[in-house]
Amino acid sequence: METQIVEGFAGASHVKGAPLTTTITREVSEELLRNEIDERIVKIRPMSTPIDQISRLADARLSSSMIVDYYSVDTPPSVCKLFEGVESSQTSDIAELSVDNIAMFSPSDTILLPGVKGKAPGSCLMLYVISTGDKLRVKAINPPTENTFPALNFEQSMIRMGRAAAELDVQTSQSEALPIKRRNFCQIFKCQVEQSILQRLSAKEVGWSLTDQEETALIDMRLSMEKNFLFGARTRFEKDNTHGEVFTTEGIWTQAGKEFSYVKDKFNEEELVRLSRAAFTGNAGSSRKVLIGGSGFIEQLSMLPHVKTAGPAETVTRWGIDFTEITTKFGRLYVVLSEVFDACGHADEAMVLDPEYIQKYSHIPFKAMPIDLRSSGQRNCEAIVLTEASCIVLRYPDAHLRIVTK
Repeated sequence: METQIVEGFAGASHVKGAPLTTTITREVSEELLRNEIDERIVKIRPMSTPIDQISRLADARLSSSMIVDYYSVDTPPSVCKLFEGVESSQTSDIAELSVDNIAMFSPSDTILLPGVKGKAPGSCLMLYVISTGDKLRVKAINPPTENTFPALNFEQSMIRMGRAAAELDVQTSQSEALPIKRRNFCQIFKCQVEQSILQRLSAKEVGWSLTDQEETALIDMRLSMEKNFLFGARTRFEKDNTHGEVFTTEGIWTQAGKEFSYVKDKFNEEELVRLSRAAFTGNAGSSRKVLIGGSGFIEQLSMLPHVKTAGPAETVTRWGIDFTEITTKFGRLYVVLSEVFDACGHADEAMVLDPEYIQKYSHIPFKAMPIDLRSSGQRNCEAIVLTEASCIVLRYPDAHLRIVTK
């Protein structure tokens, strides 16, 4: 017998000629059968805010102004090159040299010349600085033959070493350093969450309150701040006559003092060694650094086989973040993916950061401020405004490295 559904006098449905099944019930009355509802609401928390996370757990400083001036200092240069070649001398071990950076030398400095043979087997020639002026007057300490000075080629590398004082010397040439002044602006980050009073009073299938909305908004706020902290541009301008100035902060991407470039899709073991050398040498700070990169770069890094120059990868947890640790002969890299690089068009690029030299300044520390919109007659709502005015600076730029594609 064919199933018939008949409408009653009051509009209800009646089933004729068949038993009442769940299929018929869902067809006639969709909401009668209750679905199983998972009361646990899944809040998506992307692992995309390592910069914000590290800076919050580091030693952040309060700033009394939206404008942050800070100073950084590095070490004097130690390598230069000959500006002119030098002819050999068979009668004297003293010569005058033209170098491309004579200011880095002082009397009594010693200088090593890599590749130039000294007296002992396997040794390199070493020089002693007698005086500085228009030219560098030096004495060969260990020439192959006594009282001679070997020929030196154009652009011969010269490495400044320690000073050698005489027995009766009490003083030596002065050496002072002046820090370089840099500036960044704190940016006022805000997020507002509202809920009508009727919404709060209404029964819900799952627990969803203003606090849950606040948590979700905070995740989005931190993701947005991460983009500014990485790739933001420093500016200040007047919004209008009634709202005052707007400050935007400079990201650490442009603050990094060193840069490493590679050919896309050709990152191999040799490139990893070159990258490690660039990141950990040349007055480059700590022996443990953080590598934060986009998915394209992390993919290429992950496909490298285990080689002698790099140890097996291990997972370590620092600042509440799970890193993959890569150990090289130059230092250790804590590697983590950042989706912000992908979102900002840097999927195949990355940064090597020294956590010891990352500094966060907060003019307004993070706070959640309730706003009474009912009393002011604006809306029948309860609201919370999340606010922070902050910036991140790299105190020692040469300790940090940008990784870009050619």
